[in-house]
Amino acid sequence: MSRAYVGLVSLFILQFACAAFFVMDIVMTILGLRAQPISWQTREILEVGAAFGLILGGILGYLALARTREATRQTQESLRVASGAFYEVIFENFATWELTKAEADVALFTIKGLSISEIADLRGTSEGTIKAQLNSIYRKSGTSNRSMLLGYFVEHLLDNEPVKS
Repeated sequence: MSRAYVGLVSLFILQFACAAFFVMDIVMTILGLRAQPISWQTREILEVGAAFGLILGGILGYLALARTREATRQTQESLRVASGAFYEVIFENFATWELTKAEADVALFTIKGLSISEIADLRGTSEGTIKAQLNSIYRKSGTSNRSMLLGYFVEHLLDNEPVKS
């Protein structure tokens, strides 16, 4: 278990104990279950301690929330950077394979999962042209179909190693 997790569990236990003290005190007073009243000084010390515990729990809870939000922000930023880096790797390979601008566009649309007809519509060209460009892309990349082209980059992503041509 991480230190932060143990700290949060301890915080919840402290807050629960403090809240339980106040609730038990009220319930015992209402039901008349207290056989002998506690001294005023002892009661004040217990109430101040419980109130301090609740305030401390609130402060520590806020700090834990702030740390969690910062960790989430950093994770999102890392993911954004990794996503950008993945696109850099894709375009570096396109350059290595010496794809034309049109072929690079078609390859990117193919990696994103668009169909030949969707790519043709986006590019304003015929499906035959897209098929010819895909054949050129497969030949230059050393792959033979859409799945292999996508797999080439997915393997890099999963292995977390530089993609080599």
